[in-house]
Amino acid sequence: MATEIMNNEVRVGENEESEASNGIEKLEISNGTDEVSENSSYMQKDEDGVTEVAKKKKKKNKSKKKKEPLKQTDPPSIPVVELFPSREFPEGEIQQYKDDNLWRITSEEKRDLERFEKPRYNAVRQAAEVHRQVRKYIRSILKPGMLMTDLCETLENTVRKLISENGLQAGIAFPTGCSLNWVAAHWTPNSGDKTVLEYDDVMKLDFGTHIDGNIVDCAFTVAFNPMYDPLLEASREATNTGIKEAGIDVRLCDIGAAIQEVMESYEVEINGKVFQVKSIRNLNGHSIGPYQIHAGKSVPIVKGGEQTKMEEGEFYAIETFASTGKGYVREDLECSHYMKNFDAGHIPLRLPRAKQLLATINKNFSTLAFCRRYLDRLGETKYLMALKNLCDVGIVQPYPPLCDIKGSYVSQFEHTILLRPTCKEVISRGDDY
Repeated sequence: MATEIMNNEVRVGENEESEASNGIEKLEISNGTDEVSENSSYMQKDEDGVTEVAKKKKKKNKSKKKKEPLKQTDPPSIPVVELFPSREFPEGEIQQYKDDNLWRITSEEKRDLERFEKPRYNAVRQAAEVHRQVRKYIRSILKPGMLMTDLCETLENTVRKLISENGLQAGIAFPTGCSLNWVAAHWTPNSGDKTVLEYDDVMKLDFGTHIDGNIVDCAFTVAFNPMYDPLLEASREATNTGIKEAGIDVRLCDIGAAIQEVMESYEVEINGKVFQVKSIRNLNGHSIGPYQIHAGKSVPIVKGGEQTKMEEGEFYAIETFASTGKGYVREDLECSHYMKNFDAGHIPLRLPRAKQLLATINKNFSTLAFCRRYLDRLGETKYLMALKNLCDVGIVQPYPPLCDIKGSYVSQFEHTILLRPTCKEVISRGDDY
């Protein structure tokens, strides 16, 4: 600004009658100092105006930047709730009901019922979005040579961050299942386990998320060796068939029959030997309730199951297990999974240590499943005798690993679905499966 004022003074001194280049009134030399001062004052105001405009633009640019949606980091660290400022989370895949239930999609009465349930739907969709983002990240880092404990803890800590873990209001719904090969389900490493993921392993990665007890139960299978691809495809397509067949008033046995037909149309060649793929007949999908992973109804994956019907408003985990073994599992290996019985009433306990452990379980898990690593993380030590006591009296139920014959391979895929009044929503559907 000093340069501009100096130049103006020079022009005024050379020609009293000339007009200043900026269109201001003629200056009288007789009182040059005051008049230049007055002109300087005008220019100062003009400059201040420009500065003010510049400041406003800068503020506007800053506000624009603030409004840009956040993007998830790599590795993920931003809670999902911050990525959706509207607090409205994305719907899953929508499938229409078939035949006699087609009318539901346009029913105003059924739409009103859905509007009433919107907060619950939104909660479970938030849990599903966390599941999608976590599994996307885990898939990107999985490789042979990883310690299974490290894999599980990385996955679980990512869930805790993205779901904004908050006691029983938001968090992990059950332990991370990472069952290998002939182990079909319910295996996670206990502390100190040195199991390593190998190139020729078939790993079922089954983990759950929840918001206010609204559980998303979803699983997929990882195999680095492409020779297992037909086995994985069998369970993936069988699960999609189960989802397609599910619906209000559909009999559970009919879903099982459709799943088995698809599953057993596959063969897989492993190391030169051809295996007929089998559905594991004593493993099932299941209904899901608030804080209750198994809410009473089972969805078979073979024909000949229950005649019970699915009902409006129910949540289901549709999961299938494809095996190269007998197609039948038994309990085996060291137990890691436990869960407080949902209907367990008050049972008197003699051991003070058992009472203390039960208080920890009630506070941190309630009726959600947990594993020994979770107790270790909470600072519990020397608890095995107390845990056995809780199991012996029926307060806590142990869930040992479920295994087909040694040397066989099992794959699994699973989604959580919601039978909405107007349509079927595959809550946990993602771009990956």
